[in-house]
Amino acid sequence: MRPGLFAGKNRTWGLSLNILSGDELTDIHLGTLELLEKTGIFVENNEALDLFESGGAAVNRQSKMVKIPPYLVEECIGSAPSRVVLYGRDAKHDLVLDGSRVHFTNFSEGVQIVDPYTGELREPVKKDLEDAARVIDYLDDVDFCEKALGAHDVDQKTVPLHNAEAFLSNTTKHCAFGPGNGKLLRKIVQMGAAIAGSGEKFNERPMISFTTCPLSPLKLINDCCEIIIESARTGTVCNILSMAMAGATAPVTLAGALVVHNAEILGGITLSQLARKGAPVIYGSSTTAMDLRTATASVGTPEAALVSGAVACLAKYYKIPSYVGGT
Repeated sequence: MRPGLFAGKNRTWGLSLNILSGDELTDIHLGTLELLEKTGIFVENNEALDLFESGGAAVNRQSKMVKIPPYLVEECIGSAPSRVVLYGRDAKHDLVLDGSRVHFTNFSEGVQIVDPYTGELREPVKKDLEDAARVIDYLDDVDFCEKALGAHDVDQKTVPLHNAEAFLSNTTKHCAFGPGNGKLLRKIVQMGAAIAGSGEKFNERPMISFTTCPLSPLKLINDCCEIIIESARTGTVCNILSMAMAGATAPVTLAGALVVHNAEILGGITLSQLARKGAPVIYGSSTTAMDLRTATASVGTPEAALVSGAVACLAKYYKIPSYVGGT
């Protein structure tokens, strides 16, 4: 098991950057609770609506708006595990996510690739995923595998299954996938069980986790709900990752963008815990600001760094493992 580095220890070795104070974190939390209770969040999936309603949320079936009371959000935050393990196919690649441990992964999902032999810029094919998985498996500084590319040469209705086959067959590290929907998630879990030797062995050491993104602003669309619910029920880790853009799908201010981002994540975590109390989740972010000249996400900018640092602080505030991309 790889213990990981530590970040954020209470030491004063040199320069530090404190994005948000404790009081500011509380302000964002309280603003998020007010947003979820007064404005609510759009939930497209009927089973998710049932779960929210049974948990005490106010559900409007016609508009599909769900208003979540603060006590329910805080209960679900409290039941989400503060320690998550990402198991590798080989136990030497097991990763513990808790406290201030830091691990690294590649990002997802490249839509074009420079051919390593011809230099041609082209769409990726399944063979590229297999090669990428082997490279990631070899690199000591990449702790687990995310689906680096998407196979464009297969049926796109079942592409998550092809992506999973390509990666699971070519790495012994933990693999994270966007499964597309709940049905395909269950199929990928079956693939993991076949690798592990049985469903019971997979449940003991699930070498797969899943990623899903709310639709900003403040929407849990059908596929997202399915993935959150099925991850919870299969006992696999779900990385609920907001991709809000300040100035576009979220307020232009840092605080306002963080409240929208936080509401989307906490709405997803609440759904996860209503589906199965104690289900493992990761507080995910690829939130950034919009470039006002090009109307695109400004990844790698100072604004993105501030958001990413603030998101990590929020996740630590909730004692939930975090994932931050796009720095």
